[in-house]
Amino acid sequence: MTAQLAAVPERRGICPGLSTPLPTGDGLLVRLIPIGTVSLGVFGALAAAALRHGNGIVEITARGSIQVRGLTKESAALFAGDVGTLGIAAEDGVPILCNPLAGLQSEEIVDAPVLAAALRRALAGSALTERLAPKCSVVIDSGGSPDLAQIPADIRLRAQLVNGEPALCVAAGGNEADAIDLGPIAPERAVECVLHLLALLAQRGRGWRARDQIVAGDARVFRDALASARDGPTAQSRRVAAKAFDPDVARPQKRSAIGLHRLRDGALACGIGLAFGHADATALEKLADAAAMSGACGLRIAPDRALLVIGLGAQGAAALIAAAEQLGFVTKAGDPRRFVLACAGAPLCASGHIAARAMAPHIAATAAPYLREGSIVHVSGCVKGCAHPAAASLTVVGTVGDCMLINNGSARDTPYATTRVHDLPAAIARHLREQGAGHV
Repeated sequence: MTAQLAAVPERRGICPGLSTPLPTGDGLLVRLIPIGTVSLGVFGALAAAALRHGNGIVEITARGSIQVRGLTKESAALFAGDVGTLGIAAEDGVPILCNPLAGLQSEEIVDAPVLAAALRRALAGSALTERLAPKCSVVIDSGGSPDLAQIPADIRLRAQLVNGEPALCVAAGGNEADAIDLGPIAPERAVECVLHLLALLAQRGRGWRARDQIVAGDARVFRDALASARDGPTAQSRRVAAKAFDPDVARPQKRSAIGLHRLRDGALACGIGLAFGHADATALEKLADAAAMSGACGLRIAPDRALLVIGLGAQGAAALIAAAEQLGFVTKAGDPRRFVLACAGAPLCASGHIAARAMAPHIAATAAPYLREGSIVHVSGCVKGCAHPAAASLTVVGTVGDCMLINNGSARDTPYATTRVHDLPAAIARHLREQGAGHV
């Protein structure tokens, strides 16, 4: 049965930072984007503050942000004050996202933290930030694992070697698969080039994103701007510009954040996922305690709704994984909960028509026999599709009275069928089975 798309809710166009809480169904929501390593004590204190001032629900987003829910106007200010005393280095302005283990792995091609810091300083010294869209962002993928291939951004920098020399492949308006390739630059010219590209967006106003420029059919302006900005006087710049450069060059197979990662110093990082992107603050406090008992020295917030606990030995990693499993966290890359992406949904989100998050465990359990790496079931409370804006193997969109099913598309695409809410888990399993065990 064909269904009609519901009206698309207005895009808010704001980001819920500590000083700008976002009203939603369960109170106010704030977001924090930590930079680098967070000590275990500080992370535990952050979770405690979320429980003390909010409703105790803490989320890790697909982009690697921390969200705290259930705040009030009064408690949001108290929470911000408590976070201020913790000394967490966090993004303040245009988010510049690096690999979650940036600076810690030997396979990295460029030093992403140093480049990101230089770009932040340059932005702080300019008037660009106030002229850019609130959700404008930059990705710097240094070549480490896990990578940032699935993270969309206005401007992307991906490191690769060109005849043995480091270079940055610049792209705009999407994730690694669908962003528009703009060509290579030498790392030394990265800050200047990114500022130049962001200035182009700023000229169009605060509502304008790189994807808007591309959809408007004017991607050439990006290429022309990059060509003029990258032609610097240094020998390396000239060599990189002159060499053949393949933006589709083979790169190591993408590794999930979940699991063990070897660090440059020989220690291990252990990736632990939050089931459906959220956890109880008390469970996070216990996880931080378990990490400390296992010998870890800190953690990184990772895309794909995960935490990377660093500084572990083999025995400590095994102990931490066992503790995390008991606390209900995701410790295996094949866990079916990884393949079901659900927003908060009703009643936590004022826009949600269905209880997406509450339904997610039942959906994952029912669909488990048909889920495998590459399968994504996106359950969205409304047509905004916040949990996964891109296409998924199967997207479910809640409406008033039923759910729309979209095959190989996003929440804004045309559905092929509808189903009642109480039939949804069975309908999802049936769809995956009929499409060939998750290949849809």
